[in-house]
Amino acid sequence: MNNITKHIIYLLLFGIVLHSCSIKKYIPQDERLYTGAEIEIEADSSVQNVDQLKQELETILRPEPNSKFLGMYPGLYYYYKNQKENPGFLNRWLFKQFGEKPVYQSDVKTFEVEDILINRLENNGFFYSTASSTFEEKELEASATYQLKVPQPYKMESYQVDSMATPLYNYVKQATAKSPLSKDMRFDLSNLKLERQRIDSELKNKGFYNLNPDFFIFEADTNQYANRRFDLYLRLKNQVPKKATVPYLIKQVNVYPDYDLQDSLTIKAERFNSKNYFQDSLFFKPKYLDKFITIEEGQNYNPQTSKNTSRRLSGIGAYKYVNIQYKEIDSLLTDSLGVLEANIFLSPLTKRAIRAELQAVTKSNNFAGPNLALTYSNRNLFRGGETLNISTNIGYETQFASGENAGLSSVELGLKGELIFPRMISPFHINDDFFTYSIPKTKTSLGISYLKRSQLYALITGSALFGYEWNANRFITYEINPISVNYTRLSQTSSEFETILDDNPFLKRSFEQQFISGLTFSFTYNEMVDSNDPNQFFINTTLDVAGNSISLFGKEQATAGEPKTFLGLEYAQYAKADIDARFHLNFGKNRQQTLATRLFAGYGLAYGNSEVVPFVKQYFSGGPYSVRAFRIRSLGPGTYNEDTDDSSDGTFFDQTGNIRLEANVEYRFPIYSFFKGALFVDAGNVWNSKANPAFNGEDKFTSNFINELGMGTGFGLRIDVQGFVIRFDLAAPFHDPSLPEGERFDFKFDEAVLNFAIGYSF
Repeated sequence: MNNITKHIIYLLLFGIVLHSCSIKKYIPQDERLYTGAEIEIEADSSVQNVDQLKQELETILRPEPNSKFLGMYPGLYYYYKNQKENPGFLNRWLFKQFGEKPVYQSDVKTFEVEDILINRLENNGFFYSTASSTFEEKELEASATYQLKVPQPYKMESYQVDSMATPLYNYVKQATAKSPLSKDMRFDLSNLKLERQRIDSELKNKGFYNLNPDFFIFEADTNQYANRRFDLYLRLKNQVPKKATVPYLIKQVNVYPDYDLQDSLTIKAERFNSKNYFQDSLFFKPKYLDKFITIEEGQNYNPQTSKNTSRRLSGIGAYKYVNIQYKEIDSLLTDSLGVLEANIFLSPLTKRAIRAELQAVTKSNNFAGPNLALTYSNRNLFRGGETLNISTNIGYETQFASGENAGLSSVELGLKGELIFPRMISPFHINDDFFTYSIPKTKTSLGISYLKRSQLYALITGSALFGYEWNANRFITYEINPISVNYTRLSQTSSEFETILDDNPFLKRSFEQQFISGLTFSFTYNEMVDSNDPNQFFINTTLDVAGNSISLFGKEQATAGEPKTFLGLEYAQYAKADIDARFHLNFGKNRQQTLATRLFAGYGLAYGNSEVVPFVKQYFSGGPYSVRAFRIRSLGPGTYNEDTDDSSDGTFFDQTGNIRLEANVEYRFPIYSFFKGALFVDAGNVWNSKANPAFNGEDKFTSNFINELGMGTGFGLRIDVQGFVIRFDLAAPFHDPSLPEGERFDFKFDEAVLNFAIGYSF
């Protein structure tokens, strides 16, 4: 740590101490700052888990004292500073982020807190508890102590169902037979509320459409016992509607595949698989739509079935709104059964759409330029929910440098067609009922791209894919592609690039493997779909295996030891696995602040027909979604430094490896409106498991990999408009593995890299 950094830290700590001390002069006369409360419990010997009870009671103490940091009150300081006539922009912003209004002794209503504590004790079965309180006062501070006397709790002797109307009584009896409430359980009001909700949920799934948990009431009878025991009775409240006590049957299912709120008159109906499909002209073929609807005529009403149907229909990708409504047919209501009509209204998305995206791209060796991507989408292409996406991208990059490297450029053209079917297309029959949460989608795609690097080479790449994707539940997604084919062809190579290949056999071999055919599998667990969760975890694992099945048809070369070919093309054989784990801690006011962390690890193994993993499948590090203090593809491998490589002429472009490790920590916070900020630290690198002679062994992965991580820190500005994020990150390296040991730790703020990207980094 240099002297300047030490002085900055000392000044910050000194400022915090001054801030904390200076709040004393702001405390009004005859007031004391409230510093919190503690609870003292005098409990009967029969009371168990007194510490746990104390912790629960501490959660309801009000008000909460002002928060401290290192024993000081920075939040209070910014509050008091903000009360000045002209506090200044910085103080106003700091108050908005960290400021707190002061809590004084006069704000504490101890008699109200005592009532709340007694009420909570009674809700937990400790009836006839008592509470008192005292203050401990100092010159400018005061704290409270609450003394509680907790007697022996009331415990349950029996749990019974009181008389109810049939058929409700029989269903409630069945539900209570599986109740978690048991003899000798302490009286607990929260458990009784949960029991009502459990019974209501179980009966709703059996057709009780109009039932409500508030219709039930518990009564405790202590008259039979003298030792704090009670009998628990469950009964219906008075004047519960008759229709709430009977199950409902679905008599008719009506589906509106092309529903429009402004023109909802549809008279043409088609009957298919015991459902009525109303559409004047054929918008969605009933034989395909029917698989997504789990609501059936003749079955009892079940809210889970409705949610399942709604989720499946929303997952098709052709509908903007899915609205399921039930209509009671009162004329068919009897003393034991009700009748419903299910209406499923589906409002389509716009059939055709065009999306344009313009990006500014920065890469290693000062390459920069625009990239324009256009995507045309056609939803419900064949009236079965199919989606056709045709995308094209045009990119141009040039190198802003002086001397012999000035004017180097790169042109990239790409065209890709993707057809997605919202169902499984397979030569084998697979029952859709096997997928209870959602029906898998079948994805097919064809693509071709052309990359021209001036003075070096041209690379043509073709790809084809066939696979499936489905959600196992709300958090888990699987993707498997049994057919994944890539073909690359290197052409128009210059003598300069041929020299680079001759000097780097690993790179040359990675380009020679033109044909890649294999299988990919991906598993994703994503808790970030729940925006209200303060602790969000994400993990993605991917497995990519190529060449195994093709090797069965591989043809031996005439020259011994040469790689096999398939259809005249040398094919690659490798296995590649990686894991991406993330954790987000959301905190602060309305959980608008986030501590986001990420860990990535990947490894590729070439075997059989390959000596090295193909170039297009190798890992790279650096860039806006990686270690942001280094330009994209410029970090590593290992401790390799292109600037000190005598064989490099400054045109070498990508630094890759078959091993990648990265870690990121980022603090995100709001600034104003849709502007958000971030402070971050990144670390990572790539290596080769086998040393590349062209890198003089500097690229090999060893046990010393920690000291070979590229590290950087910086800050960012994000424009977040309803989830669409434009991100600017300015980062500078403070540990560069390409430098000699002893010189790597150096904060190069004058060599900061500006990253521009769409979406959050992780």
